[in-house]
Amino acid sequence: MKNKKIIGFARPVDYNEMWEILGGFSERYDFLSFSDIGKSIFDRRIPVVRFGEGEKRILYVGAHHGSEWITSALLLRFINELSELYKCDGNVEGISVKDLFHCVELNVIPMLNPDGVEMSIHGISEDNVMFTRLKSMNQESSDFTHWQANGRGVDLNHNYNWGFAEYKKLEQEADIACGAPTRYSGEHPESEPEVGYLCNFIRFCGDFSGALSFHSQGEEIYFKCGDFCPTNAERVARYFSGLCGYSLGKAEGMAAYGGFTEWFINEFDRPSFTVECGKGSNPLPLSDLPMIYIRLRRLLFEAPLILARLYS
Repeated sequence: MKNKKIIGFARPVDYNEMWEILGGFSERYDFLSFSDIGKSIFDRRIPVVRFGEGEKRILYVGAHHGSEWITSALLLRFINELSELYKCDGNVEGISVKDLFHCVELNVIPMLNPDGVEMSIHGISEDNVMFTRLKSMNQESSDFTHWQANGRGVDLNHNYNWGFAEYKKLEQEADIACGAPTRYSGEHPESEPEVGYLCNFIRFCGDFSGALSFHSQGEEIYFKCGDFCPTNAERVARYFSGLCGYSLGKAEGMAAYGGFTEWFINEFDRPSFTVECGKGSNPLPLSDLPMIYIRLRRLLFEAPLILARLYS
Protein backbone atom coordinates (compact mmCIF):
# COMPACT_ATOMS: atom_id res chain seq x y z
CA MET A 1 0.00 0.00 0.00
CA LYS A 2 2.89 2.39 0.76
CA ASN A 3 4.06 2.28 -2.86
CA LYS A 4 0.68 3.18 -4.27
CA LYS A 5 -0.31 6.79 -4.76
CA ILE A 6 -4.02 5.99 -4.98
CA ILE A 7 -5.18 3.11 -2.84
CA GLY A 8 -7.25 0.22 -4.09
CA PHE A 9 -9.33 -2.06 -1.93
CA ALA A 10 -8.97 -5.81 -2.26
CA ARG A 11 -11.22 -6.57 0.71
CA PRO A 12 -13.77 -4.78 2.90
CA VAL A 13 -12.24 -2.01 5.01
CA ASP A 14 -12.20 -3.20 8.60
CA TYR A 15 -10.74 -1.41 11.63
CA ASN A 16 -7.16 -2.63 11.18
CA GLU A 17 -7.20 -1.92 7.45
CA MET A 18 -8.39 1.61 8.14
CA TRP A 19 -5.51 2.26 10.53
CA GLU A 20 -2.98 0.74 8.12
CA ILE A 21 -4.21 3.12 5.42
CA LEU A 22 -4.14 6.10 7.79
CA GLY A 23 -0.60 5.15 8.80
CA GLY A 24 0.43 5.30 5.16
CA PHE A 25 -1.22 8.69 4.80
CA SER A 26 0.65 9.95 7.85
CA GLU A 27 3.97 8.98 6.27
CA ARG A 28 3.21 10.58 2.90
CA TYR A 29 1.18 13.67 3.71
CA ASP A 30 2.72 15.94 6.32
CA PHE A 31 -0.03 18.53 5.76
CA LEU A 32 -2.69 16.20 7.20
CA SER A 33 -3.23 15.99 10.94
CA PHE A 34 -4.54 12.95 12.77
CA SER A 35 -6.21 12.57 16.14
CA ASP A 36 -8.97 10.61 17.87
CA ILE A 37 -12.33 11.89 19.06
CA GLY A 38 -12.56 9.03 21.58
CA LYS A 39 -13.02 5.27 21.79
CA SER A 40 -15.82 2.81 21.11
CA ILE A 41 -17.48 0.41 23.53
CA PHE A 42 -14.78 -2.16 22.74
CA ASP A 43 -11.98 0.37 23.19
CA ARG A 44 -11.31 1.01 19.50
CA ARG A 45 -10.08 4.47 18.56
CA ILE A 46 -12.30 6.70 16.41
CA PRO A 47 -10.01 8.75 14.17
CA VAL A 48 -10.48 12.20 12.68
CA VAL A 49 -8.33 13.40 9.79
CA ARG A 50 -7.93 17.16 9.24
CA PHE A 51 -7.11 18.81 5.91
CA GLY A 52 -6.76 22.56 5.48
CA GLU A 53 -6.01 25.67 7.48
CA GLY A 54 -9.09 27.78 6.81
CA GLU A 55 -11.33 29.34 9.44
CA LYS A 56 -14.48 27.56 8.23
CA ARG A 57 -14.86 24.00 9.50
CA ILE A 58 -16.70 21.26 7.61
CA LEU A 59 -17.35 17.72 8.85
CA TYR A 60 -17.66 14.42 6.96
CA VAL A 61 -18.72 11.30 8.91
CA GLY A 62 -18.77 7.70 7.67
CA ALA A 63 -19.97 4.34 9.01
CA HIS A 64 -22.57 5.21 11.61
CA HIS A 65 -23.75 1.68 10.82
CA GLY A 66 -21.57 -1.41 10.86
CA SER A 67 -22.90 -2.93 7.65
CA GLU A 68 -22.29 0.38 5.85
CA TRP A 69 -18.48 0.00 6.00
CA ILE A 70 -18.30 0.94 2.30
CA THR A 71 -18.69 4.58 3.39
CA SER A 72 -15.38 4.31 5.27
CA ALA A 73 -13.70 3.13 2.08
CA LEU A 74 -15.32 6.02 0.21
CA LEU A 75 -13.93 8.63 2.61
CA LEU A 76 -10.47 7.07 2.75
CA ARG A 77 -10.36 7.08 -1.04
CA PHE A 78 -11.38 10.73 -1.00
CA ILE A 79 -8.68 11.72 1.53
CA ASN A 80 -6.15 9.92 -0.63
CA GLU A 81 -7.06 11.70 -3.86
CA LEU A 82 -7.48 15.03 -2.11
CA SER A 83 -3.96 14.74 -0.69
CA GLU A 84 -2.36 13.67 -3.95
CA LEU A 85 -3.97 16.58 -5.78
CA TYR A 86 -2.81 19.02 -3.10
CA LYS A 87 0.77 17.82 -3.53
CA CYS A 88 0.72 18.52 -7.28
CA ASP A 89 -1.39 21.71 -7.13
CA GLY A 90 -4.21 19.88 -8.92
CA ASN A 91 -7.88 20.58 -9.34
CA VAL A 92 -11.17 18.76 -9.77
CA GLU A 93 -13.42 20.20 -12.49
CA GLY A 94 -12.08 23.68 -11.86
CA ILE A 95 -11.98 23.37 -8.07
CA SER A 96 -8.46 24.20 -6.88
CA VAL A 97 -7.41 21.88 -4.06
CA LYS A 98 -4.98 24.57 -2.85
CA ASP A 99 -7.91 26.99 -2.58
CA LEU A 100 -9.83 24.37 -0.64
CA PHE A 101 -6.86 23.94 1.72
CA HIS A 102 -6.69 27.66 2.48
CA CYS A 103 -10.47 28.20 2.66
CA VAL A 104 -11.61 25.42 5.00
CA GLU A 105 -10.60 22.99 7.68
CA LEU A 106 -12.13 19.71 6.56
CA ASN A 107 -12.56 17.16 9.34
CA VAL A 108 -13.16 13.59 8.18
CA ILE A 109 -14.24 10.78 10.53
CA PRO A 110 -14.11 7.73 8.28
CA MET A 111 -15.45 5.17 10.78
CA LEU A 112 -17.63 6.32 13.67
CA ASN A 113 -18.75 2.79 14.56
CA PRO A 114 -15.64 0.56 14.45
CA ASP A 115 -17.19 -2.16 16.64
CA GLY A 116 -20.20 -2.49 14.35
CA VAL A 117 -17.96 -2.58 11.28
CA GLU A 118 -15.84 -5.36 12.80
CA MET A 119 -18.94 -7.36 13.68
CA SER A 120 -20.44 -6.96 10.23
CA ILE A 121 -17.24 -8.05 8.49
CA HIS A 122 -15.81 -10.61 10.93
CA GLY A 123 -18.61 -11.57 13.30
CA ILE A 124 -17.85 -11.78 17.00
CA SER A 125 -15.42 -14.08 18.77
CA GLU A 126 -16.39 -16.27 21.71
CA ASP A 127 -13.82 -14.61 23.95
CA ASN A 128 -15.62 -11.28 23.67
CA VAL A 129 -17.13 -10.39 27.04
CA MET A 130 -20.39 -9.52 25.25
CA PHE A 131 -20.50 -12.68 23.12
CA THR A 132 -23.56 -14.33 24.71
CA ARG A 133 -25.55 -11.10 24.92
CA LEU A 134 -24.78 -10.01 21.37
CA LYS A 135 -25.56 -13.40 19.92
CA SER A 136 -28.90 -13.32 21.74
CA MET A 137 -29.61 -9.89 20.23
CA ASN A 138 -28.82 -11.43 16.85
CA GLN A 139 -31.41 -14.19 17.36
CA GLU A 140 -28.63 -16.67 18.20
CA SER A 141 -27.21 -16.36 14.70
CA SER A 142 -23.44 -16.24 14.16
CA ASP A 143 -23.96 -14.24 10.97
CA PHE A 144 -23.54 -10.54 11.79
CA THR A 145 -23.20 -9.44 8.17
CA HIS A 146 -26.22 -7.13 8.37
CA TRP A 147 -25.46 -5.77 11.85
CA GLN A 148 -25.92 -1.99 11.97
CA ALA A 149 -25.67 -1.23 15.67
CA ASN A 150 -22.63 -0.63 17.87
CA GLY A 151 -21.00 -3.06 20.29
CA ARG A 152 -23.95 -3.20 22.65
CA GLY A 153 -26.79 -3.22 20.18
CA VAL A 154 -27.57 0.49 19.92
CA ASP A 155 -28.26 2.05 16.53
CA LEU A 156 -26.02 5.12 16.67
CA ASN A 157 -28.12 7.06 14.19
CA HIS A 158 -31.07 6.99 16.59
CA ASN A 159 -29.03 7.96 19.67
CA TYR A 160 -28.93 11.73 19.10
CA ASN A 161 -30.92 14.27 21.09
CA TRP A 162 -33.56 15.25 18.60
CA GLY A 163 -36.98 13.61 18.56
CA PHE A 164 -35.72 11.00 21.00
CA ALA A 165 -38.94 10.82 23.04
CA GLU A 166 -41.01 10.51 19.88
CA TYR A 167 -38.74 7.76 18.65
CA LYS A 168 -39.13 5.86 21.92
CA LYS A 169 -42.89 5.71 21.33
CA LEU A 170 -42.38 4.31 17.85
CA GLU A 171 -39.83 1.89 19.26
CA GLN A 172 -42.41 0.53 21.69
CA GLU A 173 -44.97 0.18 18.92
CA ALA A 174 -42.40 -1.82 16.93
CA ASP A 175 -41.78 -4.04 19.98
CA ILE A 176 -38.11 -2.98 20.26
CA ALA A 177 -37.28 -3.10 23.96
CA CYS A 178 -33.54 -3.71 24.12
CA GLY A 179 -30.35 -4.01 22.11
CA ALA A 180 -30.74 -5.34 18.58
CA PRO A 181 -28.96 -5.44 15.21
CA THR A 182 -30.74 -2.21 14.24
CA ARG A 183 -33.20 0.50 15.35
CA TYR A 184 -32.74 0.33 19.16
CA SER A 185 -31.99 3.90 20.27
CA GLY A 186 -30.34 3.31 23.63
CA GLU A 187 -31.34 4.29 27.16
CA HIS A 188 -31.03 8.05 26.59
CA PRO A 189 -29.60 10.47 24.01
CA GLU A 190 -25.81 10.21 23.70
CA SER A 191 -25.79 7.11 25.90
CA GLU A 192 -23.26 5.60 23.50
CA PRO A 193 -19.65 6.79 23.66
CA GLU A 194 -19.34 6.99 19.88
CA VAL A 195 -22.22 9.48 19.68
CA GLY A 196 -21.24 11.33 22.84
CA TYR A 197 -17.68 11.82 21.64
CA LEU A 198 -18.84 13.05 18.24
CA CYS A 199 -21.31 15.53 19.72
CA ASN A 200 -18.70 16.91 22.11
CA PHE A 201 -16.11 17.10 19.36
CA ILE A 202 -18.52 19.28 17.37
CA ARG A 203 -19.52 21.37 20.40
CA PHE A 204 -16.05 22.04 21.74
CA CYS A 205 -13.71 21.97 18.73
CA GLY A 206 -15.07 24.98 16.88
CA ASP A 207 -17.86 26.40 14.83
CA PHE A 208 -18.81 24.06 11.98
CA SER A 209 -20.38 25.56 8.87
CA GLY A 210 -21.94 22.26 7.81
CA ALA A 211 -21.77 18.48 7.90
CA LEU A 212 -22.28 15.50 5.62
CA SER A 213 -23.01 12.06 6.99
CA PHE A 214 -22.46 9.18 4.56
CA HIS A 215 -24.67 6.10 4.70
CA SER A 216 -25.72 3.38 2.29
CA GLN A 217 -27.91 2.82 0.35
CA GLY A 218 -30.64 4.44 -1.76
CA GLU A 219 -28.95 7.21 -3.79
CA GLU A 220 -30.80 9.89 -1.85
CA ILE A 221 -29.91 13.07 0.02
CA TYR A 222 -31.75 14.13 3.20
CA PHE A 223 -31.41 17.70 4.43
CA LYS A 224 -34.29 18.54 6.79
CA CYS A 225 -35.02 18.33 10.50
CA GLY A 226 -38.71 17.57 10.42
CA ASP A 227 -40.05 20.26 8.11
CA PHE A 228 -37.27 22.72 8.95
CA CYS A 229 -33.98 23.33 7.21
CA PRO A 230 -31.53 26.22 7.60
CA THR A 231 -31.56 29.17 5.21
CA ASN A 232 -30.39 28.17 1.72
CA ALA A 233 -30.01 24.52 2.74
CA GLU A 234 -32.65 23.30 0.32
CA ARG A 235 -31.00 25.23 -2.52
CA VAL A 236 -27.66 23.64 -1.60
CA ALA A 237 -29.27 20.20 -1.42
CA ARG A 238 -30.70 20.64 -4.91
CA TYR A 239 -27.28 21.65 -6.18
CA PHE A 240 -25.71 18.58 -4.54
CA SER A 241 -28.41 16.46 -6.16
CA GLY A 242 -27.45 17.89 -9.54
CA LEU A 243 -23.78 17.08 -8.94
CA CYS A 244 -24.31 13.38 -8.29
CA GLY A 245 -27.75 12.54 -9.66
CA TYR A 246 -29.08 11.45 -6.28
CA SER A 247 -32.69 12.37 -5.52
CA LEU A 248 -33.79 14.50 -2.58
CA GLY A 249 -35.66 12.64 0.12
CA LYS A 250 -37.46 13.28 3.38
CA ALA A 251 -37.02 10.93 6.32
CA GLU A 252 -40.27 9.34 7.42
CA GLY A 253 -41.45 7.07 10.21
CA MET A 254 -38.74 5.82 12.54
CA ALA A 255 -36.06 7.13 10.20
CA ALA A 256 -37.13 10.71 10.98
CA TYR A 257 -36.01 10.73 14.64
CA GLY A 258 -32.83 10.56 16.64
CA GLY A 259 -30.44 10.96 13.70
CA PHE A 260 -27.23 12.92 13.33
CA THR A 261 -28.47 15.16 10.52
CA GLU A 262 -31.57 16.24 12.43
CA TRP A 263 -29.58 16.83 15.63
CA PHE A 264 -26.94 18.94 13.88
CA ILE A 265 -29.53 21.12 12.12
CA ASN A 266 -31.56 21.62 15.30
CA GLU A 267 -28.55 22.21 17.54
CA PHE A 268 -26.64 24.69 15.38
CA ASP A 269 -29.08 25.97 12.71
CA ARG A 270 -26.48 24.96 10.13
CA PRO A 271 -26.97 22.62 7.18
CA SER A 272 -26.39 18.91 7.48
CA PHE A 273 -26.93 16.31 4.79
CA THR A 274 -27.37 12.56 4.91
CA VAL A 275 -25.97 11.08 1.70
CA GLU A 276 -27.25 7.55 1.03
CA CYS A 277 -24.54 6.07 -1.19
CA GLY A 278 -25.22 3.45 -3.85
CA LYS A 279 -28.17 1.13 -4.29
CA GLY A 280 -28.93 -2.43 -3.31
CA SER A 281 -28.88 -4.22 0.05
CA ASN A 282 -26.41 -3.55 2.86
CA PRO A 283 -23.65 -4.35 3.00
CA LEU A 284 -23.06 -3.19 -0.55
CA PRO A 285 -20.34 -5.19 -2.32
CA LEU A 286 -16.90 -3.64 -2.54
CA SER A 287 -17.19 -3.83 -6.33
CA ASP A 288 -19.77 -1.01 -6.11
CA LEU A 289 -17.24 1.43 -4.64
CA PRO A 290 -15.66 2.72 -7.89
CA MET A 291 -19.01 3.80 -9.35
CA ILE A 292 -20.18 5.25 -6.03
CA TYR A 293 -16.98 7.28 -5.83
CA ILE A 294 -17.20 8.47 -9.43
CA ARG A 295 -20.75 9.74 -8.90
CA LEU A 296 -19.97 11.45 -5.59
CA ARG A 297 -16.50 12.72 -6.45
CA ARG A 298 -17.42 16.26 -7.40
CA LEU A 299 -19.78 16.61 -4.43
CA LEU A 300 -17.02 15.46 -2.06
CA PHE A 301 -14.61 18.09 -3.37
CA GLU A 302 -17.06 20.93 -3.87
CA ALA A 303 -19.30 20.70 -0.80
CA PRO A 304 -16.75 22.17 1.67
CA LEU A 305 -16.27 25.31 -0.42
CA ILE A 306 -20.01 25.82 -0.95
CA LEU A 307 -20.82 25.42 2.74
CA ALA A 308 -17.90 27.59 3.86
CA ARG A 309 -18.93 30.44 1.55
CA LEU A 310 -22.61 30.36 2.49
CA TYR A 311 -22.38 29.81 6.24
CA SER A 312 -20.15 31.57 8.74
